[in-house]
Amino acid sequence: MEETRGLARAGSGAALGGSRGAWPSREALTRLGVPRGRIVLDYFMIAGLSVLVLTGCYTSGAFHGWYAPVPPVGFGLCVVAALRYHHTTLDHRAAASLGLLSVIALCGLGAYTAGAPTSATVLWIVVSVMAMERLPLPMGLATVAVLVTGFVEADETGVLGAGITTVAVLLAGYSLRLDAQARGAGFQLLAQERLAREAEAESAALAERARIAREIHDVLAHSLSAQMVHLEVARLQIESGAERAEILKLVTSARAMAREGLAETRHALSALRGDMVPVEEYLRELAREGRAQVDVTGRRRDLPAEASQAVRRVAQEALTNVLKHAPGARTRIRLAYETDQVSLEIRDSGPPPTAEDGRDGHGLGSSGSGYGLRGMRERAELLGGSLDAGPEGPGFAVLLRVPA
Repeated sequence: MEETRGLARAGSGAALGGSRGAWPSREALTRLGVPRGRIVLDYFMIAGLSVLVLTGCYTSGAFHGWYAPVPPVGFGLCVVAALRYHHTTLDHRAAASLGLLSVIALCGLGAYTAGAPTSATVLWIVVSVMAMERLPLPMGLATVAVLVTGFVEADETGVLGAGITTVAVLLAGYSLRLDAQARGAGFQLLAQERLAREAEAESAALAERARIAREIHDVLAHSLSAQMVHLEVARLQIESGAERAEILKLVTSARAMAREGLAETRHALSALRGDMVPVEEYLRELAREGRAQVDVTGRRRDLPAEASQAVRRVAQEALTNVLKHAPGARTRIRLAYETDQVSLEIRDSGPPPTAEDGRDGHGLGSSGSGYGLRGMRERAELLGGSLDAGPEGPGFAVLLRVPA
């Protein structure tokens, strides 16, 4: 990962500095991504130029007798210099790179002085192309400018032939440079894309951790705090010598809360594992327990985990409030799959006349500000949705909308 980041940073720097005549990117200076056919073709070309240099030395008649071993030795020195040049340009070492090119150019000068102009011209052309391809552009142009004199001297046609050779060298070297830079830019974009994907994965992991934290809080915090309150009251009543029936009622309520909390925890774990039942089935199961009616409209589709959990939690909280504050009320649940969102509507008819005094506004007041639905409203807003809850006639209504 650090290597990928380094490549991306280096690529960005090269992209920013390319117009200022900076070095080609590291990806452009390597053979990374070069097709095998192109590599084979390059090897054939190198072999052909090597043969041309050596045969040019011997056919010129300049190297015979005791001087016959000189061309292979000089050529071997050029090969070593070219290989080292590859590494020094990778490290962006300008002085060392120019020095190695000078070694090859001097070997060409030696061949020209000895009377082998063809071999000298080939070596100078190779130096010019290598400079244009791998050095910063001003250095490459300066190298070619220095060697123009050699082209003029070695070419039998004089200035015209030297001019054609120079233009050909510039075009060939710059074309190779552009090709390498285009290839390097592709790998830089790939490295940046990998960085973006890693950032997205990290962001998704953090979001998942936040979702798990909310689930644990929603499921356990309220349930455990309510149990603690009931058990603390039971302890105080035991110490004060209260009636056994009152104490038993508190303990029984705490046990029921523990059971509900355990069931909710199991639902939450199923949701986190992604193996929970579809929302419609969950609502119908919940409705059977609360004697409610369920209607589902729209084309059913799989919901994101957060949206699905929000629907389940709101339905559970709303039906729990109906059972607590309006027992016996008729309740209707409506789940609607819309174009870009899902909505859940829960309405009840209000408590029967005999239970009117115990309704207490569903324990939510006129604004729907109960602890449970307040938490659900926050959950909906985090998802970019909304939750409205409040009295409606004799009953109470809860409306949830979340993007999905």
